[in-house]
Amino acid sequence: MAEITVDTVAEEMFQLATECYGKKNLKAGDLTKHCIAKFGEANCTKDMCKLAIRQLIDSERCVYSYLGGSYIQLPPKEGTEQG
Repeated sequence: MAEITVDTVAEEMFQLATECYGKKNLKAGDLTKHCIAKFGEANCTKDMCKLAIRQLIDSERCVYSYLGGSYIQLPPKEGTEQG
């Protein structure tokens, strides 16, 4: 298997967030568990997942929302209210 990079993990997390948008709120731990299960513990560490989440947030591809907990979601679309 090719070496797993932070960019690869970030892209997988973004795809999962896209699939779950509007259906399920994802916590950082949910994204981490998904990627470790997919890529294996030897290839994907918790630290790598933290860097991938930071990359998604810093690039504004995903945002934190605080609705009864801290969740990672896609940013709201223009002209819509998140709620």
